[in-house]
Amino acid sequence: MNFTGMAMDFFAWSYMIGIVFIIAYLIGSVPTGYIIVKAKTGKDIREIGSGSTGATNVKRVLGTKYFFLVMLLDALKGVIPVILAWKFATFKAEFGLPAVIAAIGVIVGHSKSLFLSFKGGKSVATGVGTILALNWQVGLIVAAVWGVITYITHYVSVGSIVAVICAPLLMLFFHQPIAYVLYCAVGAVYIIYLHRENIKRLLEGNENKVRK
Repeated sequence: MNFTGMAMDFFAWSYMIGIVFIIAYLIGSVPTGYIIVKAKTGKDIREIGSGSTGATNVKRVLGTKYFFLVMLLDALKGVIPVILAWKFATFKAEFGLPAVIAAIGVIVGHSKSLFLSFKGGKSVATGVGTILALNWQVGLIVAAVWGVITYITHYVSVGSIVAVICAPLLMLFFHQPIAYVLYCAVGAVYIIYLHRENIKRLLEGNENKVRK
């Protein structure tokens, strides 16, 4: 058994994981909602509404047009690192690990931005972007579920929670790699955790509706 070769492979693999994660994290950390609100109004979105930098909080300041703009940009933040990982990272590619590491990095970056003292959004749009890049069919269905549930209930938080819960089940249905299923399952738990205050307000009947 060539222990030297195994050790070299392990360190090379660990190095590549670190590089992929860091690049994805930095892309995710770009605070699109914060930048747009700051540029348009001079205000710090972290001091408005829920304090989130995501599209829903941006809507409270700048309206529906910017809600969709920030949502699109945040989704692109999820798509880009995953595609880059597929294209340039070759370690264990057969298991989909580069893409999953990138996906994890970008949603952590979005919710814990390096540029905003490790604060940010709830990673829903960015998370959906990563799912689109992993499997476009699943991503489109998850986005549709989010839209339908949000429209019916008038609550973005409810649409977000239901959509992310569906993601791992859909990955299983489409026979995707187990790494994708586990990523969506863990991501769903993480995103639901980020919505804990929303859940509390929903239970108390105080959650803000996206439209009256």
